[in-house]
Amino acid sequence: MTSTTSPRIAVFGSINMDLVAYVDTAPASGETVSGSRFAQVPGGKGANQAVAAARAGGDVAFFGAVGDDAFGTQLRTNLVETGIEVSEMRTVPGASGVAHIVVESTGANSIIVIAGANAAMTDVSERDRRLLEGSAALLLQLELPMEGVIAAARAGREAGVPTVLTPAPARELPAELIGLVDLLVPNQHEAAAITGEREPRAALAELLKLVPEAIITLGADGSLYGRRGADPVHVPAPRVEAVDTTAAGDTFCGAFAVARAEGRAPEDALRFAAAASALSVQRLGASSSMPGRAEIEEAIAKA
Repeated sequence: MTSTTSPRIAVFGSINMDLVAYVDTAPASGETVSGSRFAQVPGGKGANQAVAAARAGGDVAFFGAVGDDAFGTQLRTNLVETGIEVSEMRTVPGASGVAHIVVESTGANSIIVIAGANAAMTDVSERDRRLLEGSAALLLQLELPMEGVIAAARAGREAGVPTVLTPAPARELPAELIGLVDLLVPNQHEAAAITGEREPRAALAELLKLVPEAIITLGADGSLYGRRGADPVHVPAPRVEAVDTTAAGDTFCGAFAVARAEGRAPEDALRFAAAASALSVQRLGASSSMPGRAEIEEAIAKA
């Protein structure tokens, strides 16, 4: 049975302004190419997951930092206009985070992230802890300082809030952090980096030695879910033509967190998340591409 109220989802993560160039093929080292379009879009893995969860029907609180520059004002306004709680979002002196993104005509992308204000997120305040209490899930990623991510995971465990970690960008995962994670959501490449196993089911088996639940996202091949003591579940992705995959994983994670918090079974939650992600890759941009709840439900009904 699913909940009739919007679940509270807490997101402790990065927020950037994405500076996006669209090209036929990304330039090689030393090469200059002509682009077809430029866009300036709010992004950052944390903010992306917050927007995805809010649009999917969650009641979202965001914990992050922006600079005291024009980008910071725009980024805060975007979250407020999406209906996200930002009372504990910090403003620090200096520049906000930015990401330079090159998107090819196939939808593939390459990204350079410059942390800016995100580097200030090294701790969790008492006010953060109070707002976190009662949340149905805490979403974490790795674009913030590791000490901040671990502090947030500790706070989640102390508050009894299930912690969901997207281990991206890929980096070494401290044992303490792994021990505080309830659900790990890597893509296929990140799962291989963590486990040394390139085959998804073998990688999933290794991940479940580390955490109680895991999802490996497989791009166009869907997703693979597992929990200790149960058989793996594979859910295929809807067949669509991708134009920009920049925030596909963040859309998936935000939507999945909402669906699970509503009480949906894992397979149903995976289908909900897959529908949301498939809609997002058919549009340009990161947060600007993310679908609303009604769109997701309509896509599922038509499948």
